[in-house]
Amino acid sequence: MKKPYSASDAKPSALFLAPEAPYPVIGGGPLRSASVLEYLARSYTVDVIVFREPGAPDPAAAFPAGIARRISVVPLRYHSRSQVSRALRNFRRFLRGAPPLNDRFSGYDRAVRSALGQNRYALGVVEHFWCACYADALREACSRIILDLHNIESALLKSSAISSSLPERLLFHRFAAAAERLERRWIPRFDQVLTASAEDADRVRALAPKTPPIVYPNAIPLLERPVVPQERSIVFSGNLAYHPNVEGVRYFYEQIWPVIRRECPDLRWRLIGKNPEGVRGMLRKDPRIDVVGPVAEALPELGRSLVAVVPLRSGSGTRVKILEAWAAGVPVVSTPIGAEGLEARDGTHLYLASKPDAFARSVIELVRSEALRTKLLEAGRALYEARYNWPAVWQRLREAGL
Repeated sequence: MKKPYSASDAKPSALFLAPEAPYPVIGGGPLRSASVLEYLARSYTVDVIVFREPGAPDPAAAFPAGIARRISVVPLRYHSRSQVSRALRNFRRFLRGAPPLNDRFSGYDRAVRSALGQNRYALGVVEHFWCACYADALREACSRIILDLHNIESALLKSSAISSSLPERLLFHRFAAAAERLERRWIPRFDQVLTASAEDADRVRALAPKTPPIVYPNAIPLLERPVVPQERSIVFSGNLAYHPNVEGVRYFYEQIWPVIRRECPDLRWRLIGKNPEGVRGMLRKDPRIDVVGPVAEALPELGRSLVAVVPLRSGSGTRVKILEAWAAGVPVVSTPIGAEGLEARDGTHLYLASKPDAFARSVIELVRSEALRTKLLEAGRALYEARYNWPAVWQRLREAGL
């Protein structure tokens, strides 16, 4: 019989299940997961279940001391990273109608139940829809279970299909339909879900009308603006193997960068983020493009540039890259979908541009005008300090009774 937590315990207990370790806190996914975990650790005794890629370092070693009572690591099956192997896996998933990441993290019920053991928890939190299939296992151990939706996967895949060409378009449409079927199946099994934006909350209501969403915005820790020397450059940041980022970089490189390059001949374009091999091939011919790759601290690297560009044409949730640019004191030019879900006004907190020429002109205008850059970056920094840092968004979780 499972032992429930006791009112005599110093804290109630919580279970936190994630497909990837939130530490080191680099990138949008880890930042969101870490914000939830660090909030829970203030009010709960937390046990963690996290997955591990074959050959990767022990994820438990990266967690800060004292944040979790117990960290259980579930090893994933080996998957070759070669292009041929990945193509074959996705072809089989296409035939079966199985979204890639849900497929990758499913099938470990025995390991998850073993990690749960005989423990009983007041609360269970699942990070990412990819692990929503463990709702039943957590329900047996937790009095209340919550799913943190970093994105609405079906919406993300649909938008990727729209902005892709054949044969990728067919692949994304197939995966989007499969993801929506799983969302309609799994989301209702949770007591509540967290979404990154009001737009995603509306999507949840359409998928699972009886499951209440809580808008929990993406945020980053409250950090000082870095003081670093600036250079004549613009910057893009993000996981450079993530499809919306790769597609956005290609769009910027082919349709926007040539105009900026011609008008600002001394300007460089810097790209920072993990998996630089995802874009290096398409950019290697231009000596004014620097693919920096992963960095230890994003804000100082962003702060070196004059403008941050967010040329995304697909996605869901909200973009942490914009929050980091605001925190770093860098003005932002974004597509409308790149800034979706943020309570920001065009012309006040950032510039929005849906067409390549308008995007290029907005960047050029900011590069040439220090006064405009200052106006935009100060408003962006103020919005980050008011609404998009961890202490500010934790209030949403307190109001929800977590």
